[in-house]
Amino acid sequence: DELFEIMAKLEEAMNMRSFFVMDENFLLHRPRALRLLELMKKHDKSWALYVFSSANAVKSYTMEQLVALGISWVWMGLEGKDSEYSKLNDTDTRKLVRDLQSHGVRVLGSTIIGLEEHNADNIDEAIDYAVSHDTEFHQFMLYSPSPGSPLHTDLKQRGVILTDEEIDPADVHGQYRFNWRHGSIEPGAETDMLLRAFTRDFEVNGPSVLRVARTTLAGWKRYKNHPDARVRRRFEWEADGLATTFAGALWAGRKWYRKLGNHQVAQRLSETLKGIYKEFGLKARLAGPVYGRIIHMLLKREDRRLKAGWTWEPPTFYERNYQEPGDTSAEMAKWVEADKAPAKVAAEVKAEPAVVG
Repeated sequence: DELFEIMAKLEEAMNMRSFFVMDENFLLHRPRALRLLELMKKHDKSWALYVFSSANAVKSYTMEQLVALGISWVWMGLEGKDSEYSKLNDTDTRKLVRDLQSHGVRVLGSTIIGLEEHNADNIDEAIDYAVSHDTEFHQFMLYSPSPGSPLHTDLKQRGVILTDEEIDPADVHGQYRFNWRHGSIEPGAETDMLLRAFTRDFEVNGPSVLRVARTTLAGWKRYKNHPDARVRRRFEWEADGLATTFAGALWAGRKWYRKLGNHQVAQRLSETLKGIYKEFGLKARLAGPVYGRIIHMLLKREDRRLKAGWTWEPPTFYERNYQEPGDTSAEMAKWVEADKAPAKVAAEVKAEPAVVG
């Protein structure tokens, strides 16, 4: 109830309809998720939720429940099929991803590079297995033990954790180097493995933004006539732009990849574009080439800039939830507070401490 109240106040204060939920495995706590669904239905809330979840937690819900709850994106671990970790045992993650996508749920797959069983001979097989999921986004991260974790304690006892002199703590973020000595991967080789993984995913599955168009279209086609107006509204606003900007991006992407000679990706983009044309008719057929020519021109300009050495550097900003006297360097963070949760709800949460953390 408290979570719902906070979300409702954020919606009102910030005109928000989508929420990224910073919970390591949000769907694992079924009573909380289903109570949130109950309140969303009661108050006619058409929200989109971006959540972390394990595959097995996702499987514990019906697709109708996930869609009604507004699960729009799922960030999900997709380790190799021979991983020593048991969290994906008996789960066909490729089938699960396809099922989610067919209901308009976008997936951010997350795969660890450099597990202890990985070596120079099997890493490409692990990468290909991850890429075969064809998720909308795919994150590859190095196996990086964090201080205070059981893994860090274990590796430290085994004497393989690198000192601060051997690797700068600022570089221990999972996208550069190991902070431990891997038994089967030469120091420095892990960086190349990461680059191979991202490159392979891009070459096989194409640009992520256009994969998003494919799954958004699937969700729209499936739920545009759903009997619940609350569900229909979400898919309507999530599909906004399919017939215009997305059609143009697909048109430009198809032209771009044909020129590059990557006919596999070009064909995938063409199939999605044809689906949009069929679904939205004349509007999309007119907008696609018009927007597409503009986007293709921008693609060529960007390609020239990148080849000349230009790089993106997003602006840095920070917010905080307290104010130092006389210091105006940081904006105050925006938040809302909920009223005290009802005793009944507090008791229910307290009764299940194992799944809350």
